[in-house]
Order: sequence, then structure tokens, then C-alpha cells
Amino acid sequence: MFTILNNMIPIFATLLNVCVLITINFPPPDFKITREGDKQLIFDRYRKKYIVLTPEEWVRQNFLNYLVHTLSYPQALIGVEKEIYLGEMKKRFDIIIYNRNMQPWMLVECKEMKVPLTEATMQQVIRYNMVIPATYLVITNGIHTFCGNYEAREKQWRFLEELPPYNI
Repeated sequence: MFTILNNMIPIFATLLNVCVLITINFPPPDFKITREGDKQLIFDRYRKKYIVLTPEEWVRQNFLNYLVHTLSYPQALIGVEKEIYLGEMKKRFDIIIYNRNMQPWMLVECKEMKVPLTEATMQQVIRYNMVIPATYLVITNGIHTFCGNYEAREKQWRFLEELPPYNI
């Protein structure tokens, strides 16, 4: 599977130029934000602790809020900032959504708003998908969002016009 997905990285990245941009209308934020010294902290409901509020964390928390409050994804089936190994390298992916059988269903890679979504971003989420095979791959910077899945029978990527409903 590694070889197959590895060969698809350039294909997926090329398609980034033609894939469909998904419009996200974020719900009003209802976050608990506090200050500790010179740092702002935001309470992460999934990790159940305060996290330093970086620009990427702001995107991650808003995207999670959208998934749960707008699309009704089950909060109990969402994981945030989990460690994985890519060979010898330890990495963290941003968001994973499991299906009801606790199988990976969607991987989400978040970037801060001023970071463009590029081929490197696509390669990153595809590498994570080699370790944690999920049906859908999403990249977002809070302004731009793309979602795709690989159709094995057709041997091609399919890009969605909206995030899939959670009805599995």
C-alpha cells in the first residue's frame, strides 16, 4: 500500500489545482480562553486541557467546532493531535474522525490561516494516511478547505464539494 499511495502523491498534489474548494461557515466561537503570563490559552474539549492558542490551534478549534456543531459529527469519535510514526520519525496529525466501529474515517490536517495549502500539505496528509488509512483526507487553513477520497476501483481521487455527512 505504501508504494501505491506514494505514487499517488504527485497525482493528488497536481489535482489540488483543480479540486473543489469547500466553503465553511464557522459557527460563532464558544471557546474558553484564558491568559497565563504572556500566553493565551484555549480549552480543548477533546484533549480536556488548556492549549497555547497559536494561529494553527485557532483553525483547529474552529474546524472541530464546525464538525460537531454544524455537521453533527459525534464528539466522542474525534481524536486530536495523536502521535504516529512515519518510519523512525514521530509525528502528530491534527484531527481524526472514527466511524462507529472505531476505524479511521477522516484525517484532517490544519494549517494557520496565512499558510497556503500546497503540494507539501497534500503530501503530509497522504503520508499520514499511509500509516492510518482513512476514507477521507481533508486539508484546511480555515479559509480554504479541500476534501478528497481515493476511489480504488477507478484508481483516481474524487474531490467533494462539501464535507461528507457523518452517517456511518
